[in-house]
Amino acid sequence: MAAMGETGSGVDGQGFSFDAPPAGDSPVVAGWTPDGAPAAEAAASVPDEEAVIAAIATVFDPEIPVNIYELGLIYAIDLHRDGAVRVEMTLTAPNCPSAQELPAQVQEAVRTVPGVTDATVEIVWDPPWDMSRMSDDARLSLNMF
Repeated sequence: MAAMGETGSGVDGQGFSFDAPPAGDSPVVAGWTPDGAPAAEAAASVPDEEAVIAAIATVFDPEIPVNIYELGLIYAIDLHRDGAVRVEMTLTAPNCPSAQELPAQVQEAVRTVPGVTDATVEIVWDPPWDMSRMSDDARLSLNMF
């Protein structure tokens, strides 16, 4: 039997080759049993961005009665084809008393979204947060107009 990437003789003498899958691709494996082919697993897909945002909006800063999405603490949401989600967020101040709990709450909320296979949250400080990042709804809630 020929090894990966080698050419064998083939039944018709024309030869055949076995090629490794391209780097970064997972090989697709199909199986067969006497009862028939097994049911295909549901393919992972990109989670719905609106659903991820809605989940993040359930997290509130304990000192401010506005959710962290409307406060402008979320800087980036990366959605991946394998269902993984990466959230980049900041806090209102480096010495924020909620520095430990808010990222964990965001991660937990994102993991509840259908289709999410993994969630990571990264705290960033650049650019620093300021009140100009708040949505109009947040400003209205805080009587800042």
